[in-house]
Amino acid sequence: MVPAGSGNGMIKSLLEPVGLPCSATSATISIIRGSTRSLDVATISQGTTKFFSVLMLAWGLVADIDIESEKFRWMGSARFDVYGLQRIICLRQYNGRILFVPAPGFESYGKPVICNVDKESYVGDKALGYQGPDTKLEDLDWREMKGPFVSVWLHNVPWGAENTLAAPDAKFSDGFLDLIVMKDCPKLALLSLMTKLNDGTHVQSPYASYLKVKAFVLEPGARIDDPDKEGIIDSDGEVLARGKRSYKCDQKALMSYDKLQISVDQGLATLYSPE
Repeated sequence: MVPAGSGNGMIKSLLEPVGLPCSATSATISIIRGSTRSLDVATISQGTTKFFSVLMLAWGLVADIDIESEKFRWMGSARFDVYGLQRIICLRQYNGRILFVPAPGFESYGKPVICNVDKESYVGDKALGYQGPDTKLEDLDWREMKGPFVSVWLHNVPWGAENTLAAPDAKFSDGFLDLIVMKDCPKLALLSLMTKLNDGTHVQSPYASYLKVKAFVLEPGARIDDPDKEGIIDSDGEVLARGKRSYKCDQKALMSYDKLQISVDQGLATLYSPE
């Protein structure tokens, strides 16, 4: 994997722990050396439609910044900072609900709930190719959080971009996703929180909930300030779903702006690694 985009979160996550710069040279040398490591893969499902994610999923503030800032792509990675400031000044909140299966040690987050999972997303005997982990999601202990939300952010690796340590405790193949949730947050506190993304201390904010989850369900809703407008669901820098009257809502997306569920297959993928 060689850095060639605006974010480069995956390669940053590989190179940073060994003190190598996030550059094409460092990445190429790592590939030549031939060392590998395992990587979890998240299966995002909506009915029979699936998307396989290795980096992140976002809804709310982070997704809006990631996708809507494309109009400033000529600025490189600085587009995230510039547009992020604009989005904080004109802050949006979204109705909705999230459900999750917490990792051991994180059971205090949320409230217990019975989750009606989409059984169509289970692996079928006649399905061709990899269809995601064959996990009986209804047998797990689910918990929920209700909106309104400022941001919901799931991460598979520590870095979301070269200057964004989104999930400092994330591991490449621990079988869990790191979940960062922001709800009620004053604008000044949010601005301060966002300036701490470069060192990961944003997760220590009292306005952020940071936990690990094994499975996850997102039920996205409309904006608080304008119920006729919905949001964007973003995974690995690509738009999964566009709600009504959202940015470029006329463009077709893989999924609809509706309930989707995520499960994790531990260590499914393999990456070249410097160590």
